[in-house]
Amino acid sequence: MNEDRLSLKLQALADPTRRGMLARLAQGQATVNELARPFDMSLPAISKHIKVLEKAGLITRSRTAQQRPCQLSPSGLKEIDDWMNAYRAMWEQSLDRLEIYLATLTKEEKS
Repeated sequence: MNEDRLSLKLQALADPTRRGMLARLAQGQATVNELARPFDMSLPAISKHIKVLEKAGLITRSRTAQQRPCQLSPSGLKEIDDWMNAYRAMWEQSLDRLEIYLATLTKEEKS
């Protein structure tokens, strides 16, 4: 994966407002006004957040009449998940080895 694309995605996720918007979009598509509703900020500020998410490939926008609803981009989220899975596997293997080691110590103490 291109590191710059991953960096864009992770930077976009670093902001709690943008994570909140993604959580809302997990329920289904939403307009800019719907995304703005829970946040105490101007529509231009909300639009900037949306542009960051869109540039990172985490959301897409379509055109319906005069509205431009936003929706999650599963492929954008999958890239992050794929990157994290490599680290998840490493940690699970490390924890499995630790569990075996602790079981060996416990068994030796009982003997």
